[in-house]
Amino acid sequence: MNATLCNSIFGRCVQEYHLHDRVDAPLSQPYAGGSIEALLYHKCWIDTVQWHLEDLIRDPQIDPMEGLTLKRKIDSSNQDRTDRVEQIDSWLHDFYKDVVVQPDATINTESPAWAIDRLSILALKIYHMQAECDRTDADQMHRKRCEEKLQVLLAQQQDLTLAIDQLLSDIAHGKKYMKVYRQMKMYNDESLNPVLYQQKKN
Repeated sequence: MNATLCNSIFGRCVQEYHLHDRVDAPLSQPYAGGSIEALLYHKCWIDTVQWHLEDLIRDPQIDPMEGLTLKRKIDSSNQDRTDRVEQIDSWLHDFYKDVVVQPDATINTESPAWAIDRLSILALKIYHMQAECDRTDADQMHRKRCEEKLQVLLAQQQDLTLAIDQLLSDIAHGKKYMKVYRQMKMYNDESLNPVLYQQKKN
């Protein structure tokens, strides 16, 4: 398990989504169920669908009811994304469960899976920025600006890949330890969102 594997899976997922390029295209899981590869692919698929839902909802001519439907889909997608990230963290936590943590070990500011989450988003940004660089209907200045942005994204991907690998190595050697926190999104919980639980009282 390393960040290069993540990048490979995320790149494959983004490419395969665009073979159909439809937000309602079914997920065709290429990896064995329960594997870390399957978790990573599923997580990136959610991100990719949501990327395109976010594009659709920004149409200034969108029908209000269609916009509301899309907003609800985005909310559901955000919860699915969080669930998948937590599953990845749980997998990693179990993978490293036998590591002897050193007395002076420290905890990271974010869990490995939330850092990996940013790699997935970077894969999407890189794919779509490359598409902008390749647009034949855009002027040269637009393509030049996009090429500059693409180089920054590629540098971010390289730096984040290195940082994640260093974090995983530190965890594997007991220099850092990890915990699995639950995001506890209150707005999705009927018992915690006052708009929802007050309606149930009426």
